[in-house]
Amino acid sequence: MAVNRKSIINRYFFIVVIMLLLGVFIIVKAAIIMYAEREYWHEVAKRFVRENVTIRPNRGNILSADGKLMASSLPEYRIYMDFISGEKDPERRAKDQRRRDTALKDSLDSICTGLHRIFPDKSTAYFKRHLQQGRKKKSRHWLIYPGRISYIQYKEVKKLPVFRQSIYSGGFHAQIYNQRKKPFGSLASQTLGRLYADTAMGARNGIELAFDSVLRGRNGITHRQKVMDRYLDIVDIPAQDGCDVVSTIDVGMQDICEKALRDELERINAFVGVAVLMEVATGEVKAIVNLTKASDGQYYEMNSNAISDLLEPGSTFKTASIMVALEDGKITPHTLVDTGNGVMNMYGSKMRDHNWHRGGYGQIDVTRILEVSSNVGVSYLIDKYYRDDPQKFVDGLKRMSLDQPLHLQIKGEGKPYLKGPDERYFAKTTLPWMSIGYETQLPPMNILTFYNAIANNGVMVRPKFVKALLKDGEVVKEYPTEIINPKICSDSTLTKIRTILRSVVKNGLAKPAGNNQFSVSGKTGTAQISKGKEGYKSGRVNYLVSFCGYFPSEAPRYSCIVSIQKPGLPASGGLMAGSVFGKIAERVFAQDLRFDLSAAVDSTSCPLPNVKQGELQEALAVLDELNIPVEEERTDNNQPWAWGTAQPDSSEIRLQEHESKAGLVPNVIGMGAKDAVYLLESHGLRVRLNGIGRVRRQSLQAGSHVQKGQTIALTLK
Repeated sequence: MAVNRKSIINRYFFIVVIMLLLGVFIIVKAAIIMYAEREYWHEVAKRFVRENVTIRPNRGNILSADGKLMASSLPEYRIYMDFISGEKDPERRAKDQRRRDTALKDSLDSICTGLHRIFPDKSTAYFKRHLQQGRKKKSRHWLIYPGRISYIQYKEVKKLPVFRQSIYSGGFHAQIYNQRKKPFGSLASQTLGRLYADTAMGARNGIELAFDSVLRGRNGITHRQKVMDRYLDIVDIPAQDGCDVVSTIDVGMQDICEKALRDELERINAFVGVAVLMEVATGEVKAIVNLTKASDGQYYEMNSNAISDLLEPGSTFKTASIMVALEDGKITPHTLVDTGNGVMNMYGSKMRDHNWHRGGYGQIDVTRILEVSSNVGVSYLIDKYYRDDPQKFVDGLKRMSLDQPLHLQIKGEGKPYLKGPDERYFAKTTLPWMSIGYETQLPPMNILTFYNAIANNGVMVRPKFVKALLKDGEVVKEYPTEIINPKICSDSTLTKIRTILRSVVKNGLAKPAGNNQFSVSGKTGTAQISKGKEGYKSGRVNYLVSFCGYFPSEAPRYSCIVSIQKPGLPASGGLMAGSVFGKIAERVFAQDLRFDLSAAVDSTSCPLPNVKQGELQEALAVLDELNIPVEEERTDNNQPWAWGTAQPDSSEIRLQEHESKAGLVPNVIGMGAKDAVYLLESHGLRVRLNGIGRVRRQSLQAGSHVQKGQTIALTLK
């Protein structure tokens, strides 16, 4: 028993000694690491660096209704050269510097020639002188080309000698910028929106701002691990690219509206113009134009005037006033009013028609009142039936949701203002002047929404700018049509007012908005623009001329408002805004036309198709399938067709073989883009296309000698 106890004590002592020795070893080793090997382990730590690095996602695109790219983030680059090696060891740095200098010197002529080819605005001599200057200064961040370059240009530069090497070997490096581009330029630019210069700060307005959270995506996180003087990026959380936003804008209709409005603004020297085209049934805004005259005399999209401008609408508001009286059973379209000589006393103020100096309109009915936009006629009726109970008139306007904000998908809309009888400044003159569009404020978009409801069988729908979100080409969310007011008035009132509005265009002041091919309905507006406390008469008088309506009248497809602010007289809603509406309606209607071509072809004849020049083997197969007579002119009928021309004859297509000679620029006039690009690139040329259709012009003359890598511009129509 004693022996066992002694054995246990010995073992315990042995373990304690071992633990003490191990502890001493650890302390000694720690001291050695902390002091004797400190520099060594510092160098090891520098080789392994872990830090969180944000990965920026790609911002989503904004697409047109038919899938065209309207806004996209494209990379741009600034390119630099590092002329000094990054090695810390003096001997290694000197050796690397000599190697780099030798490589740059041997390839300098080739590099400068290539840079001139990519950037023709700078000469080869310029690049040579510029690079030598940076080398002399031993710059580590020498800007090679003064401007930002595209991704395609960057890839071309990376193919040049020395530049194709890594940054450690060659010294070439770049700084990337994500630039928001709009392929269609200024079209709907205010509605699409703008980003801040630093895109990380997000958007400033428009769709870019309203849908910023889905467009921007989500940042990812990566860490960098340095091994052998190089960083390896290891992704911890991958970035999620933003969704694509499908807008309701139709590029063709947008172009039509902008061209028609801009021409009129320039003709009458206006300072602001708005045009909005909306699909009646869905409320989709197919085109929206906001043009403001700048200090240089040109017109640009600066503000969202269509949704933000709070102005007295003038005579376009008369439609709403008459509808209230029709709905309340106070009047019919045939109710007569004696407008006299065009001047009527309204509580001490003179209410005038536009033709008062010509003797006025005398006795006319309600339909004619709106046809000629009689101020006296409308104000007399509303004052007669509602002066004892003006709130009933205001309630009638509110039943049609004219006082409600639209809660649009994009920010910046103005809130409608309808004055009520309980307000401080509601005088006896307020009601008659309010009935003709004064003493009330509505943005153009709200006026359009009201007229769109008339066209849409009384259903008021919310205007829509975005209809879907896409992720990797798949729809992840759709924005359905929203109803603001299921019925703004009775069917009886709706039928009467639609008949009157059609007559306004056919027989009234809105004739310039009409068209011989289809019927148009709507109402003109001409109003003086108030200058606030200064009133209407101080200094030069400015006018708001407008037209709002829809087409075709029988089965409305589109509604549209044109609103123009201009200085001084003459000012006519029909002649100015109405004529713009007429051009828009005509061109949009023509865009949707579909003709039955079978009625235009003589059934006894076989019309000859128009065949493009180029590679004719496929064309021959199609012609054979259509049983079109073909005459072939070539040297070897046993060989398949190569390149040639096609000429229609009286009863057949003549195909002629034409082989291009090596070393000479081929003639591609009349070819399609695919054949032209293939043929030219096979000869060593770089092709730049402009337009669509067939090649009408080529910048290098056919038959001239080919210089490898030379650019040839093709114009297609």
